[in-house]
Amino acid sequence: MTRPRLLAAATAAGLALTLSVLGGGSADAADPHVAPGGNFDLSIWQLQEPVGSPGSPTTIPSSRLQGANGYQDAYFYTDTRDGAMTFWAPEKGVTTPNSNYARSELREMNRNGSPADWALGGSHRMSATLRVVSVTKNVCVGQIHLGSGGSSTKPLLELYQHANGDIVLGTENSPSGGQTPHTVGHVPVGRTWSYTIAVSGGNTIDLTVNGTTTHYAIPSSFSPYKQYFKAGSYNQSSSDSTTNGARVAFYKLTVSHG
Repeated sequence: MTRPRLLAAATAAGLALTLSVLGGGSADAADPHVAPGGNFDLSIWQLQEPVGSPGSPTTIPSSRLQGANGYQDAYFYTDTRDGAMTFWAPEKGVTTPNSNYARSELREMNRNGSPADWALGGSHRMSATLRVVSVTKNVCVGQIHLGSGGSSTKPLLELYQHANGDIVLGTENSPSGGQTPHTVGHVPVGRTWSYTIAVSGGNTIDLTVNGTTTHYAIPSSFSPYKQYFKAGSYNQSSSDSTTNGARVAFYKLTVSHG
């Protein structure tokens, strides 16, 4: 039985965060006055922010994210009202070379500090409870991204919430590009919802949104590639505005492999 790497559980309302103890059944109330690393185990994450030099966004290693006095700033912080781990990505910000959109987003790492890079075979799962606080058009709140195994810089999948409340899964058609959208739910912006993104058997995506599960075949062209999880606010619109953008609050985020 696998154990979750990131540990936090939300109340049904999603506004009172609790921290689950690894390997135990007890829980302690989250502290809204500490950095996200004081409430979440960030030892398997690296943070990318929408600042830095053109084509080279600033990244914060997990060693700086961990603990009650860990890293936080205007783009990644604890909401002092409810303890949520909050990500802010404005429409104007530094982007990676392969994207036109800014992000404040966690990238999965191994506990030894190396980048996570896992094979599709086996069982891989990321679960979250979150609230999109604000969004201009739409925002990616979770993804499985291609790692080593080829030259593609595409995701295997991306999960979005749109400004109209639609929850949409985008599955990549092949490593060379092309994405198919699937509307999988509807939640008004500002309301709390939950998802689980999972891969099983090396050939199936299992997506659960608010308790409803749908399945999607993984094209064989992805088989040579390894993968990693990402979660946060990957804004899907750009402009010259530093006040418009996507703000996303997480109340739970867990990852497991088996």
